[in-house]
Amino acid sequence: MGADTKSLRNRIRSVNSTLHLTRAMGLVASSKIRKATQHLDKAREYTGAMDAVMDELRAAPECAKSPYMRPIGGGTRLIVIAGDRGLAGGYNANVFRLAAEQENMQILPIGKRACDRFGEGYTSCEHFTGEDAQKVAEEQCEAFRAGEISRLGILYTRYVSMMTQEPVIKWVLPLEKEAGTGMKPTIFEPDEQTVIDAAVPGYVAGILAACVRESFASEVAARRMAMDSAGKNAQEMIDRLQLEYNRARQNAITQELTEIVAGASEV
Repeated sequence: MGADTKSLRNRIRSVNSTLHLTRAMGLVASSKIRKATQHLDKAREYTGAMDAVMDELRAAPECAKSPYMRPIGGGTRLIVIAGDRGLAGGYNANVFRLAAEQENMQILPIGKRACDRFGEGYTSCEHFTGEDAQKVAEEQCEAFRAGEISRLGILYTRYVSMMTQEPVIKWVLPLEKEAGTGMKPTIFEPDEQTVIDAAVPGYVAGILAACVRESFASEVAARRMAMDSAGKNAQEMIDRLQLEYNRARQNAITQELTEIVAGASEV
């Protein structure tokens, strides 16, 4: 019986260590959520403004001549954004599952887990900067203009709420022609095609940076929820083991008392 109580004590100690770890990771995730969602809101505001301008340009007849609206060949490239670490529930697994459903894709990974799976890329999602986004955008736009790729997409995780995050693919290139907005047209100088050709790399960089920010906010939220769930399960396990330990200890004490009483009666 002593061996049982010792084993239970060791298990309680082990699970308790796990509980402290999950609480610590949950607190770290909580401290990052507010800042991550602030960056997310600013990125959405920026891309919303950029989309409004690009919609006007894409609706202009002159922009149909832009090389960004007329792919000339090549394959499809997918920028896959995953997390820098694990212990975030199904966050990374959901990204990789959606990526696996795509066929004949050239993959450019962002995030350590994505690089571990797909090869060389940008190993940090959290520290992916605007300069990094601009560099990637310029490289991809040049590849598109040169005919190395005919389609460019970004696989990221859309932040819906603390409870819900969903992996999606946003197709960036080629630009698709928009119907007229019905608003008074903006005057672009020197002309619409020159403006759209100059603006596309910055537009792609803005979308990419926003997708990375959204993915990071999703990762932090998913980790917070996963750690909360793990902590709850660990506490329930500790309570159950503590109950078993108390019963085992009580049985051991009862057996010792029985043996003492039996020994005294024999004397």
